[in-house]
Amino acid sequence: MLSSFVVTYLKPFFFSCFTSFVVFCVCVLIFLLLFADFLGRLYVALLSLFVAFFVCLFHHFLVVLCAFRNCVIVAFSPRFCRSLLRFHPSFCYYFDAFFKKLLYLGDAKLCSGGGSEVKGTIRCSKMLIYVFSSPYMLQQCPNCRVLNSLVSILPYCFLFFLIGQFGGPMAGPQPGMPGGFPSGPSQLSGPPQKKLDLDSIPSTIEVIENDRLRYEGQIYTTNIRGQVPPLVTSQFAVQDQGNASPRFMRCTTYALPCTADLAKQCQVPLAAIIKPLAILPKNETPLYVVNHGETGPIRCNRCKAYMCPYMQFIEGGRRFQCGFCNCVNEVPVFYFQHLDHMGRRVDFYERPELSLGSYEFVATLDYCKNNQPPNPPAFIFMIDVSYSNIKSGLVKIICNELKTLLEKLPKEEGSESSVIKVGFVTYNKVLHFYNVKSGLAQPQMMVVSDTAEMFVPLLDGFLVNYQDSKAVIYNLLDQIPDMFADTNESETVFAPVIQAGVEALKAAECSGKLFIFHSAIPTAEAPGKLKNRDDKKLINTDKEKTLFQPQKGVYEQLAKDCAANGCSVDLFLFPSQYVDLATMASVPSHTGGSVFKYNNFQMETDGDHFLRDLRKDVQKSIGFDAVMRVRTSTGFRATDFFGAVHMNNTTDVEMAAVDCDKAVTVEFKHDDTLAEESGAMMQCALLYTTLSGQRRLRIHNLSLNCSSQLSELYKSCETDALLNFFAKSAYRAILNQPLKNVREILVNQTAHILACYRKNCASPSPPSQLVLPDAMKVFPVYMNSLMKTAPLVTSTELPTDDRAHQRLSVMGMSVEETQLLLYPRLIPLHNMDPGSDALPAPVRCSEERLSDAGMFLLENGHSMFLWLGQASPPDVIQGIFDLPSLAHLQPNMTALPELDSPLSKKVRSIVADLLEKRTNSMKLHVVRQKDKPEILFRQFLVEDKGLYGGASYMDFLCHVYREVRQLLT
Repeated sequence: MLSSFVVTYLKPFFFSCFTSFVVFCVCVLIFLLLFADFLGRLYVALLSLFVAFFVCLFHHFLVVLCAFRNCVIVAFSPRFCRSLLRFHPSFCYYFDAFFKKLLYLGDAKLCSGGGSEVKGTIRCSKMLIYVFSSPYMLQQCPNCRVLNSLVSILPYCFLFFLIGQFGGPMAGPQPGMPGGFPSGPSQLSGPPQKKLDLDSIPSTIEVIENDRLRYEGQIYTTNIRGQVPPLVTSQFAVQDQGNASPRFMRCTTYALPCTADLAKQCQVPLAAIIKPLAILPKNETPLYVVNHGETGPIRCNRCKAYMCPYMQFIEGGRRFQCGFCNCVNEVPVFYFQHLDHMGRRVDFYERPELSLGSYEFVATLDYCKNNQPPNPPAFIFMIDVSYSNIKSGLVKIICNELKTLLEKLPKEEGSESSVIKVGFVTYNKVLHFYNVKSGLAQPQMMVVSDTAEMFVPLLDGFLVNYQDSKAVIYNLLDQIPDMFADTNESETVFAPVIQAGVEALKAAECSGKLFIFHSAIPTAEAPGKLKNRDDKKLINTDKEKTLFQPQKGVYEQLAKDCAANGCSVDLFLFPSQYVDLATMASVPSHTGGSVFKYNNFQMETDGDHFLRDLRKDVQKSIGFDAVMRVRTSTGFRATDFFGAVHMNNTTDVEMAAVDCDKAVTVEFKHDDTLAEESGAMMQCALLYTTLSGQRRLRIHNLSLNCSSQLSELYKSCETDALLNFFAKSAYRAILNQPLKNVREILVNQTAHILACYRKNCASPSPPSQLVLPDAMKVFPVYMNSLMKTAPLVTSTELPTDDRAHQRLSVMGMSVEETQLLLYPRLIPLHNMDPGSDALPAPVRCSEERLSDAGMFLLENGHSMFLWLGQASPPDVIQGIFDLPSLAHLQPNMTALPELDSPLSKKVRSIVADLLEKRTNSMKLHVVRQKDKPEILFRQFLVEDKGLYGGASYMDFLCHVYREVRQLLT
């Protein structure tokens, strides 16, 4: 009888239990092998729980099959079981009613149903995991029931052992980044339980300070090929000795890989950031201007490169070999000069184009439109006089400011006065042109109401010399606010305004810039009318990219017309709601222009901020009707361009205007093998019209090393330039790809760059360490900060126009601007000496560096905050605000009172100095600790978790470490 019982009941039962246990063990081993490295130990444990769940289901299934095989039925409800027993009375037992197996996280709740029993409890970190199971109830045999219960718990015993061995505290994933970043740094290095201190990971502040100490007060000479320059944050003087100053050109790496395969292997982008009209400090020599008369600049006959230090003179000076294409050219008779014993021309140091990296040529008529010398450029001020602008007082302060600003129009160095002509237009649904000819007693208005076909109603008297028509212009600026004081017109046009400016410049046969002051989305019936397309439902979907794409048609054609006619557009926006900035700013972003945005403009809080921007914009040095081309030596070529530019073909970069702050980022690709001996050379040639109306060529030359060793490439990298390229390429990519994909590409490229270095360049080190190149040790913190910027964050809380504005602004930024944007300066002011001239040293951009009794100034080139700790000493508050305590401080302060105390003078001096140095004006926000406005301040603490998603610096570093390990294994 016993043998019959074993064969009939126990044998199939033990067979099923054993099978499920083996399958479970195999699954756990597979998960351990595949996922233990990068998912973390708790992930393995959790995955094991789910595996256990499904394996036990499989186990039950096997038992059912075995039971059927031996004429035993398993039922999942009493009702079903009774029906089966009635159908076949030989079924002698059945399992418990309604099988249940549940996992509960949190408080335990017993399952309903007969026979439920807590099988075990697993303690993991701060979480209790309760496993519930219904045991198998063998109705006719209690012994079998006990055996079955004992065997069914064996997989869980193994699971307890697994979690006991591999379990441990681990934080959950962070939103906002691909895959989620664990917030614990335990796997960066050292034992799993050790928490890393912020000071133990690479510090941007430390890198900046070390570079400053190395180069401060030093003269950086450019006579060495492939020399890595000081950081943009360091103060240094440049002596041009054959290569362009880093103020004009910076590269992502100064040692190019010799082959395309090597470049593909390391994935370090090869790019140059060119700021062709950068302002030189007063202690540096201005660029020399070379004039060859009617002959014009000397050029290579084949590649058209301009004469530069890389040209080699041969045959006694009668010929020269081009350093870019190796073509041998005849030297013009007037340019001939003998060579010395070293093979150099004897007038080598007398000719800037032979001895310097940067210089200018006076262009001949061949470089001018229609072979005619250009006329002096013009500025046209176009003011929206709709209801909102009149009532806010904006029109009045613009007119008042222009009275003084026109006295300071930019002029050529050495000139007594500016030759720039000026014109004025006001508009709402119609356009008003003003005749301000010097002979008039009063300005004359001419109205164009047909905006469908725009034309300029007057030629003579619209664009005038300011000094000649000063009295009439003053009269006009006084009258404009009163003229429209009673207007009720709220609708405006926009595209016809730009078209009118283009037509005016075309009629005057000159280039120029339009300064447009606009407040609302153009809804009037006219070309370029826009509709509200701000759909928050698109956020975090594949269609989110459409929010950044400009509407095509009218504005696309306008951008082409502006670029062709040398008409640049600067747009000052004062919106109170959505205006479709992505479309309205498309013309400025393709004509070398800028966009300034002041949300919910109020005279008291935003007036000074706006006027500072306007002054900087009007007075900055600028070139018009510019065309830039980048030539390279054989083996590589320029393939892509990023900036506020227009491209009619693949080589010529067209800019209706280019100012001293605009930069163009150029990407290079290999088309052949580069030689280590000869290196790589590039030449940037900018053809433009000066402020005086002279056509010139500005030349910048730079020579780089070439290497077949990846270690040389990594040693020569410049992190700030790399991030400028990554920011611009990512911001362009979001026009065509989902944001999630763009962020994943950035993370993957970061991991690939560091993995390649670890594999090919780094000295042997423990696998638990993340090895960073010395020149790129803070590369991860910048990359993480980039991924937390508004355009790359999917949040419905961020206004679409603000995201589009930042995207377009960054496209024209220089390396200095992107560096400061991605890592703001956090300056402690509470411990500084008011009598010292030195600026306090910045600290790491993290909440950990703040203190309750501290006072910190944060600025990133676009925003400025004065943060006050809740325990700020009363004497500090008294010295700066003339208030007895912090509690008396008014909210939303945007200016500091002018007090006679040393502390007040020092703080205001620091703020004024920063406002003067930066490209744009910054609005000051005074915030108190734990006040609501502090949220805006904390989003700029880039080493912490992002306000709208995104990992902290430490979490990102841990994630990159795991990605690198995965790539290496």
